[in-house]
Amino acid sequence: QCEEAAYEERQYPAGKWACVTKGEPMYEQSISMSFMKLMRYICKENSVGCYLGMTVPVLNEIHLTKEGTKLEREVVTAYYLPGEFQQNPPVPTDPEIHITERAPLRVITRVFYGMTTEETILREISVFWELLGSTDAVLRETYIVAVYENPSIPQRRNEIWFICRA
Repeated sequence: QCEEAAYEERQYPAGKWACVTKGEPMYEQSISMSFMKLMRYICKENSVGCYLGMTVPVLNEIHLTKEGTKLEREVVTAYYLPGEFQQNPPVPTDPEIHITERAPLRVITRVFYGMTTEETILREISVFWELLGSTDAVLRETYIVAVYENPSIPQRRNEIWFICRA
């Protein structure tokens, strides 16, 4: 029986992402509203008027408050554009969707299952810090929640990403 690794390090290449930033009262509201906007973009509301294709994971970039006990309201939800649209991304009809070129990213990542609420995310960050121990190799204020499955799946696979310093 093979025990699952506690965490792993990964490198992601630069690429273009469609992003929406929301600052609703609850984290779940922000990601839900942002994802619905991105789905409309993916499904037809774009300059080419066609389905772009789904990619995973969908990323939610979060920031902790100065005390590190809560999430800042503003969350950036990002969808990676499929390869055929990387050079020339379709223009979103929704002005709240921005196409962003993201730099290469090195992360330390850990899997968790279930719902992604502010409470579960803060718990996962805390558990991950305990596993990693004291280190200056990663950022302390910015994290990414990577979602791999439809939000309606009760035990969906997610990851918490700690971003490595350049």
